[in-house]
Amino acid sequence: MSAPGNPAAEGNVISRKDNQALFLAIAVLTVVGVVVSAVSLERHYAKSASAFCDLGERFNCDIVNRSEYSSVMGIPVAAIGIVGYGALLVLATVYRSRAETPLRLLAAAVAGLGFALYLTYVEGYLLETWCILCLSSLGLIAGITILAGVVKARTSVTD
Repeated sequence: MSAPGNPAAEGNVISRKDNQALFLAIAVLTVVGVVVSAVSLERHYAKSASAFCDLGERFNCDIVNRSEYSSVMGIPVAAIGIVGYGALLVLATVYRSRAETPLRLLAAAVAGLGFALYLTYVEGYLLETWCILCLSSLGLIAGITILAGVVKARTSVTD
């Protein structure tokens, strides 16, 4: 046990508090990700055009969300996003106190970021049309990945 006033012990406490704030930030971003993915899923199945996302031929969510690339083995990419963000939310809230959570959270976030980057490639080079919802999701998962990396780095330093 460390003596009271020990700077190393106090650093661990500060780091845990900082990590709680990071876990909260990750949780907020994942909830926003679920919402963005849910809107995207609704647009995937919608029959009408979405005016909020139709900004010309280069920015059109409907073209992206209804393309041949919008499903993986019959599962809409947006549904995969909802499940992925939901898993990240569970890790950042329910399981945040477990020792293995920072690594699992970072691994899941990196996997999500990799998938989002692939989909961004599809948008830019195969469809040549951008989806604002998809780009928003990319920004969210990038932010989550950075925060998860900081949590993992801090956890590695304090353990």
